Amino acid sequence: MKGQDKAGRRAFLKVGGSAAAGLLGQSASAQKSSAVPALPTRNLGLTGYKVGIFSLGGQAALERANNQAIAVPIVERALDLGVNYIDTSSIYGGPQRWSERYVGEVMRRRRGEAFLASKTKERTRDGSMRMLEESLKLLQTDHLDLWQLHDIGVAEDIEAVFAKGGAMEALRQAHEQKIVRHLGITGHYRPEALSEGIRRFPFDAILMALNAADQHHFSFTESLLPLAVEKRMGIIGMKVPGRGRLLSSWTPPPVERQKNSWEGAVIATSPGTLQMREAMYYALSLPVSTVVVGCDSIQQLEENVRLAREFTPLSAQQMSSLSARAEPVSKQAMFFKFVTRG
Repeated sequence: MKGQDKAGRRAFLKVGGSAAAGLLGQSASAQKSSAVPALPTRNLGLTGYKVGIFSLGGQAALERANNQAIAVPIVERALDLGVNYIDTSSIYGGPQRWSERYVGEVMRRRRGEAFLASKTKERTRDGSMRMLEESLKLLQTDHLDLWQLHDIGVAEDIEAVFAKGGAMEALRQAHEQKIVRHLGITGHYRPEALSEGIRRFPFDAILMALNAADQHHFSFTESLLPLAVEKRMGIIGMKVPGRGRLLSSWTPPPVERQKNSWEGAVIATSPGTLQMREAMYYALSLPVSTVVVGCDSIQQLEENVRLAREFTPLSAQQMSSLSARAEPVSKQAMFFKFVTRG
């Protein structure tokens, strides 16, 4: 990388850390009880919503089949702890859409306590409208706070959703009818397609992969993140621990099991190099609104919430150090950027 590019990134990260520090002055005014320590909040772009800096992802325990006894209590406990953003999707949990089912069991009783986000991976208008109808049914609600184009990775995705009869027609219609309050776009493969998407349409939010290994492969922080900041979007970070592969506590599964899963795009043979605190604080020191993390247990959820409550922004030097430490395992931590497309 050219020296000028490196200097630019360092300056951007420094600004990002400063912005994060300023945003942390906000308190979680929507907290239900003063007995529960408040999560720091940040503005979700221009939506007017103040989101806790840690949010619950709809994968991990929430996407496993017949896992109600574990998944539903995780959602309940997240709300009890002041988590006020829940991310799910029409494809989490396969055709049965387990994630939306579990979340819906809680939303039926506690809908007003969460900013609820789901997604469509369909590229057509009609397919997306069918996805939305089923999402509302499973989530047991009459509206979504955020509906997103799921997994925009390559130029062909952009051309398909913006074409006549494409998914963008569904997003616009649902928004006009107030079935969804805000519109978003998501992706973790390459930054170029996402950049093109947010140039073409004023999305309210973007969900993008951001972790300490990012700069080593097809970086999102180089150009996509600054563009989203410029457009004053709500920015949600995902893949913070790289599905665990960035963490020193992670044990690589047997090679054959890896080959039979989408994580098998990069076979991992060693643990990661960072602690969860370091992985989360790296992402939160970027100019993001929140980070979404899927949890396997209530204990894991509570630990992540504790880390978020104790967060203080990292310096540019600390950020550079963590990125350097992530480099040896960067490819396994960014495996999703190496999945064969098409």
